[in-house]
Amino acid sequence: MQGILYEEPSVWQFLFITVIMGGWTAWRTGKSVAEGWQPYRTLVIYTLLLGVAIRFIHHALFNGTMLTPQYYLVDTAVLLLFATLGYRYYRTRQMTNNYYWLYEKVSPFSWKSK
Repeated sequence: MQGILYEEPSVWQFLFITVIMGGWTAWRTGKSVAEGWQPYRTLVIYTLLLGVAIRFIHHALFNGTMLTPQYYLVDTAVLLLFATLGYRYYRTRQMTNNYYWLYEKVSPFSWKSK
């Protein structure tokens, strides 16, 4: 997978920077956008910018390439996954807590009408 999904010599660097650090930041970004009642497209824009920041961390700490579209897309896809999960989790909590007479929780990431 090295060379396809990540450029670092060790998968641990990719997992630590992109999945753990970036994933946590993306989850918190999703939470923030959901709690601000902002639309999903705002989350996508923030995640695209976060992808640039994660590429910079790879570049600054591990001498990775900064402007490689392939690795940027991989990093941003991973971040968008975490951001979407955070967004859906907190939006579900909002809808079921604030409008408890209209909606009930189906799963941690979805709700339905009562």
